[in-house]
Formats: sequence, structure tokens, C-alpha cells
Amino acid sequence: MVAVGLPERTVTRRPPARRGRRAVGRALPLVPAFGLLALFFVGPILWCVYASFTDIALTGAGASSPHLVGLRNYREMFADPAFAKSLWLTVVFVLGSAVIGQNLGGLALALLMNGRHRIVRAVVGGIVVGAWVLPELVAGFMWYAFLSDHGTFNAILRAVGLHGGSWLFSNPLAAVTIANVWRGTAFSMLVYSAALSNVPDELIEAAAVDGASGWARLRHITLPLIRRSMLTNLMTITLQTLAVFTLIFVMTGGGPGTKSQTLPIFMYQQAFKFYHLGYGAALAIVLLAVGAVFSLVYLRAMRKEV
Repeated sequence: MVAVGLPERTVTRRPPARRGRRAVGRALPLVPAFGLLALFFVGPILWCVYASFTDIALTGAGASSPHLVGLRNYREMFADPAFAKSLWLTVVFVLGSAVIGQNLGGLALALLMNGRHRIVRAVVGGIVVGAWVLPELVAGFMWYAFLSDHGTFNAILRAVGLHGGSWLFSNPLAAVTIANVWRGTAFSMLVYSAALSNVPDELIEAAAVDGASGWARLRHITLPLIRRSMLTNLMTITLQTLAVFTLIFVMTGGGPGTKSQTLPIFMYQQAFKFYHLGYGAALAIVLLAVGAVFSLVYLRAMRKEV
């Protein structure tokens, strides 16, 4: 049996030099972006790594001629009880504010608004997003005024016959956690609202017809389908919360004492209050490592099959 052959296609292979020029031409527009990334992101990180191994300071001999001191800053840091407490407070703040507060609050708001009338969604979304777009400095002053001894919250309690308290003194970490949840929940709400809009209504309706309860539909259908959005949101708000400085500094200054002294506050005090830039740089590297650990956990969970 004779096979009838089709006309052969002529494959034109570009010379390696031409392919190289095309690759360079595609990469050339990205050079400014990579240059800015190196200048404002990679450069400061590399300088911070270098500074963490020196005795650089804002005053004294370390300001004029810093010297390499090896791992001295890291040894002092891990032997310092104040660092251990700040690290613990940072983890508690991130778990309470980001993982539990903002994440679950945003999911609850998105679920409540899902399928509601657009006017309801617009009003609720506008109120929640309004707190998010406020500058962190303004939000900090607002919550300081609200929770201070003669603030609005105590005035409301006294108006209904209850005894107010010194919330920023007795429960400073809880106060800054609630303030950060109030300010940052809008981001999670927007992420989950977009994710829920992609969940097929047919699956939800079929499960309801089969007798599945609302909790069963949420657990076995909705949450698995938005799992990647959940992990992306968790990673984003965790990194944002790790870097929260202004809100805590305005409300409590890390006090009273060290009751709300998270790593960014502790780092600022060591570097700019006590002028130990090298020690502050070492704290910054540890803070970067904590963020990397959280990110790796979320990325590993994201690789798992739904």
C-alpha cells in the first residue's frame, strides 16, 4: 500500500544571532524596572545584611568608622530577653490581627454580602473600605482617641452605667490588634468577594437540592473552591501585618513598658532611639526571616491539591 505523502512544510530556523537579538529586544524594556527593583529593594536588603555584621551607629566611633564585628549583634540579640518577648508579641499580633481577625472578618463580610442587593453591597463595602483607605497615622490617632481614658468608648460605657477602663494601659496588645483588624479587614473582604463571584451557582444549588446544610455547602464546596485565594490573601495580609509600625507607635509607643513592643517597634528603638544601627539591622534581618517562614508555609500549602 502506497502512502500518499503530504507536502512537506519548510521549517525556517532563525540563526542563533537573530534569536539572541530578539531575546535582548524583549528584555530591554524591562531593564528600567529591574534597575529600580535593584536600587530600592535589593540594594537596601544587601546594605542591611552588611550593617548587621558591623558596629555602625548614629553617634560615637561607629558613626565615623564602623568595623566588622561578626555575629556579635546576633549573639546579643538572641541572648536579649527583650528580643524574645518582642518576637512572641509579633507572632501573637500577626495571628490575632491577620490570620484570625482580618482573614475571618473579611470572609464573613464577603459571605454576608454575597448575593445581596447591589445597594447593600455598595453601602457596606463603602463603609469597610473607608476604614482601609485611611492613612495609618490617622487610624492610629482615631483609635487612640476612642480608647483613651477620657475617650469615646469609656464615655459610652459610663452613659449606660458601666465602669470604663484604661484600655491602652491594661490591654495594649488587644487594643492595637482590634485597631489593625478594623483597618485591614477591607482587603480580605475584597479578595473573598472576587473569589466567591467565581464559585458556580449550579454547584451550590445542586447541593441545596440534595439536602446539604449551609455549613456543609460552605465547608465542602465554597471553601475548597476559593482555597488558593484564601492562601494568597493570608500571605499578603500576614506580610502587611508584620510590618505594622505607625499604628502601634501612635497608639501605645510599644508600651506601657514593653507590653505592645513588636519587632518593628523594638527595631526602631534600638536603631534610632539608642543609635545602635547594626543591632537594628540584625533585627530587620530576623523580621525578614519571619516573613519568609510565613510565606514558605503558605506557598507549601498552596501546592497541595484541592
